[in-house]
Amino acid sequence: MLAAILALSCGNAAEAPEAQDSAQARARLAAVRARISDLTTHLGAELAQRDALNARLRAADLAILEKRKRLDSLHAAQAAADRRRTELLAEQRRNQSALEAERGTLAAQMRAAYMIGRQEQMKLLLNQGNPASVGRMLVYYGYFARERSAKISAIGDRVAILQGLVGEIERQTATLQALEAGVRSEMADLERARAERGDAAAALAKQVTDANQELARLKREEQAVETLIADLSRVLQDFPRDTQQSFDGLRGKLPWPVLGRLTAHYQEPRTSAAQAGVRWNGVMIETTRGAKVRAPYFGRVVYADWLQGLGNLLIIAHSGGYLTLYGHAEVLYKSVGDWVSPGDVIAALSDANGAAPQLYFEIRDGRKTVDPKLWLKAGQ
Repeated sequence: MLAAILALSCGNAAEAPEAQDSAQARARLAAVRARISDLTTHLGAELAQRDALNARLRAADLAILEKRKRLDSLHAAQAAADRRRTELLAEQRRNQSALEAERGTLAAQMRAAYMIGRQEQMKLLLNQGNPASVGRMLVYYGYFARERSAKISAIGDRVAILQGLVGEIERQTATLQALEAGVRSEMADLERARAERGDAAAALAKQVTDANQELARLKREEQAVETLIADLSRVLQDFPRDTQQSFDGLRGKLPWPVLGRLTAHYQEPRTSAAQAGVRWNGVMIETTRGAKVRAPYFGRVVYADWLQGLGNLLIIAHSGGYLTLYGHAEVLYKSVGDWVSPGDVIAALSDANGAAPQLYFEIRDGRKTVDPKLWLKAGQ
């Protein structure tokens, strides 16, 4: 049933997916978003009642997510303000050069007027020369005077422009300084949130003292994913969908969501739980700090929240009922209902110092897991 329900990928890549949604589809999407929001709220409340340490870890991860988003916004605003200030400074230099050129031209005109003498026009009027010649000379003097007046006016306008630019540069500089202060403050908050997450993760690790407890923890995490997928299959019956793009024929063609090396393989036993049958349902990809996670194919986001064992998790539904899962992200850039295209940045991993971050990546055909390596390009 899930395969029929989750055939959601966007259609023609050249056409904006949002434009494909009819008013009725948008209404259904709004209703489904609300139901998924209720589902995630319920999962959070249930976790808080059942597992205080995991609830603490969830709160820390979500706090980091929000702080990373605010920090990214501040960095974008800071870059825009810096670009604007650079543009203003360049414009100021151009106007200053133009002003100096205009002043030079006016100075030359003034020197010429001085050489001619201030009484030259009166002398022309009083002499008994050819009236036509006198008329022409007076016209030339008029041209000269108007040009000088225009140049003086242009210099005044240019000075006013420069004064305005100076004021705007000062305002932009103040904005940039405020943004820099905001970035420093947000960075400090982010580091505090990361420290809290480290404490929560350490407390959770101390809770596991033997193999049986480790096995129980892994089974709870595995069950959390299975429960979520089952819940989504019920919730998404009214989810607006599109079946024009085929996901089924992409085996061996998908780009990797991040570049890196595999540290855990599909169906590989998970530490001491090997004999109990708890295995990886996806792969772990170790990558560089702050790496951006990119969508490998067209689809639509059906989940973007925290889940036990996978941290901040994003799930994209593709045509034919396929799902791709991206776990252990520090920040998620997409929300439920968002269309994605190949190469879109959907999440980012931690950029903090320490061990290299790892992305959990899983592919499902309906509710059944499949080996991601069979779908990803070889030799990344």
